[in-house]
Amino acid sequence: MSFVRVHKGLNTNSKSVWLLLVLDAVKVSPLIEKVSDHKDFKKLLRTRTNVLVLYTKTATSGDSHLKLLSDVAQTVKGQGTIAWVNCGDSEGRKLCKKVKVDPSSKSGGSELLHYKDGTFHTEYNRPTTFKSMVAFLKDPSGPPLWEENPEAKDVIHIEAEKDFRKLLKKEERPVLMMFYAPWCGVCKRMQPIFQQAATETKGRYVLAGMNVHPAEFDGLKQEYNVKGYPTFCYFEKGKFLHHYENYGATAKDIADWLRNPQPPQPKTPEVPWSETDSPVFHLTDETFDSFLEEHPAALVMFYAPWCGHCKKMKPEYDEAAEILNKGVLAAVDATVHKVVGDRFKISGFPTVKYFKKGEEKYTLPHLRSKDKIIEFMHNPQAPPPPEQSWEDKPSSVSHLGSEDFREALKKKKHALVMFYAPWCPHCKNAVPHFTTAAELFKEDRKIVYAAVDCTKGQNHDLCKQEGVEGYPTFNYYNYGKFMEKYNGDRGVSGTLICRDHKQVWTITGGTPGEGNDAIRKDRDKTDRVQTKQEGNHHHQNKTGRDKNPKLNQHKR
Repeated sequence: MSFVRVHKGLNTNSKSVWLLLVLDAVKVSPLIEKVSDHKDFKKLLRTRTNVLVLYTKTATSGDSHLKLLSDVAQTVKGQGTIAWVNCGDSEGRKLCKKVKVDPSSKSGGSELLHYKDGTFHTEYNRPTTFKSMVAFLKDPSGPPLWEENPEAKDVIHIEAEKDFRKLLKKEERPVLMMFYAPWCGVCKRMQPIFQQAATETKGRYVLAGMNVHPAEFDGLKQEYNVKGYPTFCYFEKGKFLHHYENYGATAKDIADWLRNPQPPQPKTPEVPWSETDSPVFHLTDETFDSFLEEHPAALVMFYAPWCGHCKKMKPEYDEAAEILNKGVLAAVDATVHKVVGDRFKISGFPTVKYFKKGEEKYTLPHLRSKDKIIEFMHNPQAPPPPEQSWEDKPSSVSHLGSEDFREALKKKKHALVMFYAPWCPHCKNAVPHFTTAAELFKEDRKIVYAAVDCTKGQNHDLCKQEGVEGYPTFNYYNYGKFMEKYNGDRGVSGTLICRDHKQVWTITGGTPGEGNDAIRKDRDKTDRVQTKQEGNHHHQNKTGRDKNPKLNQHKR
């Protein structure tokens, strides 16, 4: 399909000659759509969901782009569309005027704009290289490629497995390979360190990076035991020797290790709490009931060995047990002794319960320190009434778990998910603003604001799979596919950016009562400053029928 309209003033022969001359001069691929009419442009955006449009000042000012774009169009065929609008001819000039695009104001006389799902998405401002453009059109909302960072110039960036094999075969110098995934938080933290090390060791060692997250590299990952990201592999003369496992390394640490590469030291297994010299009684499924029969007043801590907050509480609990001369402290590893854990509906760690004469009396979430534990055991009192959980409060936020997370997100075009822990102060600060944002978008069936309590049931594994390393973590998904992570401030003074392809909402921190006003003010501001946005909402005319707006809202 080709959207071309030539000058009306030319006769038939002249039209053909003019068109052939232009096409021959710029060698335009037939896969590039030539558009010059506004109706055809609207049809293109209506029928294609992923379109990159090159606007040029004249028929020849886009020559440098068109040759490259012809190659890109061949590679992304079926996944994206590339179109060309010549703003220099009479028809094209009208179209450019309607969409308010002026390539003559740009250096080189050309401009690249991207449209997604029929509306303006973003200006293309990444490198004009084949690899970057292909990556962009395959994932327009994805992060830039690592190699697009000029500071990573000394890292060798590997794209295909054949290139990786070729590097190992031909390279005489030692090679340290970083296998990574673009979304991985630890990888992002390590990349600037890795690229600095590459610069400092340049000429003596080769530091290379490869995104092996796509399924096509599953065999490679299995071969080199890549079970998480990043994984560092060290090679000499093409032979794999060691993994490098210092994920908190500095550039100097990497350079020092390369001078004397050693295999990772075997990790000393952590001694289970129950096997340490602990004054706490450690209970099992078999001993739990008999223990309570023998001890009329007991405080029991249900824990998981991997739980960070449990590890923090253990010394406090041990010290309290050492000091107490009234009552008794006990603990249960609920990941091993699941019968007891299930019986008392343990869904988060640590959970502390007080038993009197063998019966559960209180759950005590506020007992975490030695002093609080001792104070309670000297005078057991009912805890203050528990605060109503976020999940139990009526709101427009969808609360998801491991059992329904994937299915729920697959149905939504835009999903912002907040992964949180109920005890987390920053999470508590974010809740009212996140809830208010959900309320604003509740009528839009394509958008969902969702939350996952990572301390609940099997949600811990889900949160780990989704790259959650701290609370709160905000992930944006498109039809269930992870697109990007929000990495801004999480505190009260921070901002939370919630994007769909047409609007940007800024939810500023503050007191809960300020939420609506804060959002409303930012919404007004956004409406004023938003650039290159197409208005595609239907408006009612006087007769009551829908009237299609013009696709001309590229505000400069």
